[in-house]
Amino acid sequence: MTKKVAAFAFAALTALGFTSCNERKFHVEGNIENAADSVLYFENMGLNGVQTVDSVKLSADGTFSFDGKAVTAPEFYRLRIAGQIINVSIDSTETITVKAKYPAMASDYEVSGSDDCSRIKELALMQMQLQQRINNIARNPQLGVDAVADSVQKVLEAYKTDVKTRYIFKQPMKASSYFALFQTLYAGGQPVLIFNPRTSEQDVRVFAAVATSWDAFYPNAERGKNLHNIAIEGMKEVRMLRSKAEASIDPAKVNTSGMLDFTLTDNRGAQRSLSSLKGKVVMLDFHVFATGESMKRIMMLRELYNKYHAQGFEIYQVSLDEDEHFWKTQTSALPWVSTRMDDDSQQVLRLYNVQQVPTFFLLDRNCNVVKRDAQIKDIEAEIKALL
Repeated sequence: MTKKVAAFAFAALTALGFTSCNERKFHVEGNIENAADSVLYFENMGLNGVQTVDSVKLSADGTFSFDGKAVTAPEFYRLRIAGQIINVSIDSTETITVKAKYPAMASDYEVSGSDDCSRIKELALMQMQLQQRINNIARNPQLGVDAVADSVQKVLEAYKTDVKTRYIFKQPMKASSYFALFQTLYAGGQPVLIFNPRTSEQDVRVFAAVATSWDAFYPNAERGKNLHNIAIEGMKEVRMLRSKAEASIDPAKVNTSGMLDFTLTDNRGAQRSLSSLKGKVVMLDFHVFATGESMKRIMMLRELYNKYHAQGFEIYQVSLDEDEHFWKTQTSALPWVSTRMDDDSQQVLRLYNVQQVPTFFLLDRNCNVVKRDAQIKDIEAEIKALL
């Protein structure tokens, strides 16, 4: 998986585009202004790397024309002069027309003849803007290391949500959705995938969604098979990372972690910080109401709350439910603090290294983490000891 992902991602880094082919030949034509005597390369973005299909030395008017053999599933090519690249997706025997201006043709161009190529241009321009925003955050002298990391993560997650909603999940069978999976950013001088199936379970699901759609629209396509392999291997790697993270957490490490404060919005619209419960023994609970075991677990929490609340016991619950209305309905009658994660607060999961849900932590009266659920055999005994 690594070589194929890396090969495609690196090739897509500096550009835009894709298309598909079914019969006979397709055509890519147009002109590149201000590029007289430059060599324009037409390259195939294969699963095993970049392969030159054809090239031409541009004349004063910059016109060009390339042909290629059509295939039965979307295939991806690029136009390149030096480091300036325009990606195009080819579908059937269509003709794609590209008009660009050198030396900034990667962003300064027009494409016609393919809706997919138009969507890819949109995605590539969005990617460039994202890279610029991240660069600006990293260069801000007023932000510390933690603030930079937090800000970058928020911007990145917002971008991924937008791309998933408006492109990938909307039309997963399109070449533009495939293209989106392999968009990259530069971080620390190295290209990294925006959607990373090796480290994110959610990103694995995105790859799997496109793979499933390609199975239906392009049976036996090599790219569809490759997506399935990436998703399967990604699941394995995410599980391994989760197991290592859980194994690395021991009572000593948790006890010395100190107060890890955050603020979320509760089910009544109020801002509720964890530190506002200082002076109480707190169960910090991460929960999903949209599961079959939710009701049973909530009843258990109610029993603990009713039994020990008067003595200074409180529950601060964080829901990971996607449906906000459903969550508000489920929590309307709960007596404890009920909050919900959103796209701007994912850092809370990282702060407490939450690897699975449901899970909970016990905090002492100074809001310091004492133990997590995996370390507790008798929850009532632990609560009594802290009270």
